[in-house]
Amino acid sequence: MIEKEKSLIFTGEDKIRIDLYLTHEEIYPSRSQIRNLITQGKIKVNNNQVKPSYVLKNGDVIDFSLPENKELEIKAEAIPLDIIYEDEYLVVVNKPTDMIVHPARRIRSGTLVNALLYHCQNSLSGIGGVIRPGIVHRLDKNTSGLMVVAKNDFAHLDLSKQIKEHQVTKKYLTLVYGNMKNDSGIIDAPIGRSLKNRKKMAVTVEGKSREAITHFKVLKRFSGYTLVEATLRTGRTHQIRVHLAFIGHPIVADQLYGHKRQGLNINRQALHSHVLGFVHPSSKKYMEFSTPLPQDMQKIIDYLE
Repeated sequence: MIEKEKSLIFTGEDKIRIDLYLTHEEIYPSRSQIRNLITQGKIKVNNNQVKPSYVLKNGDVIDFSLPENKELEIKAEAIPLDIIYEDEYLVVVNKPTDMIVHPARRIRSGTLVNALLYHCQNSLSGIGGVIRPGIVHRLDKNTSGLMVVAKNDFAHLDLSKQIKEHQVTKKYLTLVYGNMKNDSGIIDAPIGRSLKNRKKMAVTVEGKSREAITHFKVLKRFSGYTLVEATLRTGRTHQIRVHLAFIGHPIVADQLYGHKRQGLNINRQALHSHVLGFVHPSSKKYMEFSTPLPQDMQKIIDYLE
């Protein structure tokens, strides 16, 4: 593997852990990758191997032997997009179900990124790298609905900051099994990687669990099902799916967190991002967008009614 050598002198007066500092400096894409490189001895301080928790001191020399990211060619593809709003800074798109947001592993085509590269003529932020240009946040492959995409780095950094500080409005419509007793409520339960199945997330206080808060409101009850609006206050992986399953009301057709039984004609989890709001990076005005239920979920609601 090709590696690049680099040195950096820390000149800050404030104490900060090396893994946090290098993440903020965007030396490598993620904090976990930085930690791994430090543990492997690829990143040293004053020519000495340190721990990720090492607190930097003014004048410390940080030496790197970083593996080069392999550049992968991601082609623009003329895939139709449902554009809700667009300007020179960002695009709000209504992602269809069964569409992966960005290329990963062996998947190199048919993703939202492929479609955006064609639509935006390669005018997307580069912070996410060659695989995730413009991508500020994600939806699961089988979750439909609203996403905001950054067209330049200025917008990307601003939107990312809003998401990190929980300033973005995210509301979802979902159909769950069972009749919820309470008309509304708050699920405040930490989420981390499942210890039993590494492909799943779970409500747990063990490992690297993080605070997770979901507000819910019942919109309509049917025989054995409930239509719910869920509002995210945090943005953990699979948060709504995990939280609703945790309280005994898994999302209909959720193959990972739901029941084995089906009973309704839908081939993906009944979850749709229907409201998205944020402050525009340039105008600083609050903008909010909404989309109705997609056809497959609406058909189920019509059937239940």
